[in-house]
Amino acid sequence: MHICCSVDSHYFLQCLQKEYPQEKLVGFFYDPNIHPYSEYRLRYLDVQYSCEKLGIELLEGEYDLENWLHLTKGLENEPEKGDRCTVCFDNRLEVSVQKAIELGHSSFTTTLLISPKKSQEKLQIIGEELAQKYQCEFIFKDYRSGQGIQNQAQEVKQNNLYRQNYCGCLYALGVQRKQQEKFADELSSPIGRQILPASIEARHELYKNRDTNSTLIKERFLNYRLLQGKVIENKQVIPSYFLCYSTLRNNTTNGRVEKIVNNIAYLNRDEVKIITLEYFNQLLQTKYQNIYQLIYDPPRFEKELELRQKLLDSFYDLSVVVVLKEIPKGKITIQLEVKVYEDIKEKLI
Repeated sequence: MHICCSVDSHYFLQCLQKEYPQEKLVGFFYDPNIHPYSEYRLRYLDVQYSCEKLGIELLEGEYDLENWLHLTKGLENEPEKGDRCTVCFDNRLEVSVQKAIELGHSSFTTTLLISPKKSQEKLQIIGEELAQKYQCEFIFKDYRSGQGIQNQAQEVKQNNLYRQNYCGCLYALGVQRKQQEKFADELSSPIGRQILPASIEARHELYKNRDTNSTLIKERFLNYRLLQGKVIENKQVIPSYFLCYSTLRNNTTNGRVEKIVNNIAYLNRDEVKIITLEYFNQLLQTKYQNIYQLIYDPPRFEKELELRQKLLDSFYDLSVVVVLKEIPKGKITIQLEVKVYEDIKEKLI
């Protein structure tokens, strides 16, 4: 059984187990179309969790993204269910039937058949062509008709499975986020190891901690991504670290320190605040030796957010807070590009 994701596979596999109780079912996760790799790992681990609950053996195929990109070259702008999807189905099902033969199985199928976003007719044609080519039966099952989709959704909810919000490939993701007028944060990661809200890495942490007693809920919040930021003094870029939710109205400002109160330096322009690395260490009880250490190994996002609120005494302040080695004595320029956007994140209760 080729498996694409746990959302499509869990109920599908349950149906197969009931219909073929004497058959040995083996799952094969072969999905090099999934991008980025961190999302691929998340979906694989979720399928692994599902298969363990169902008592089904799971094998992992090769993540040969480079080959998949080569196969789909020239089809980047195809719509969902278009020619790119056909090539993608061809590739994944052919590798799956080859694995079935290698393992000595006499039939194969795919959980893509239950996905409401996939063409069953197209999948059936591809499956039957491969069955004839490799002399290995293709099992076509329509488990999504009737109450199938509702039953599937119920199983996903009851088992706290990861309900991804895009097909998987970077081309579909780009189109979907453009239509939603939403920042595609799946395609960016911070330089450091900080786990950002609603990121793929945050979902990894979340789903590792689920159990049968927990419930997944969603909440709306204001998300933040720093794309680039720098401080320039005497025409030289100096090491700097911007606290989360730092924003500038026009992305650039110039100014001088106007006053220093309680170890916070206030620029005379655009509500900018500056603290030293020494004061940062004091507040968070950390031991960073220089700004570069802070950039590449920052504290947890939650600790940084607590620090921001402590410094500004507000949950709603979006002004710049930047950490420097020392308070600048002359004029500085700050350039900052960020994305602040409405988003939804999951949590366990």
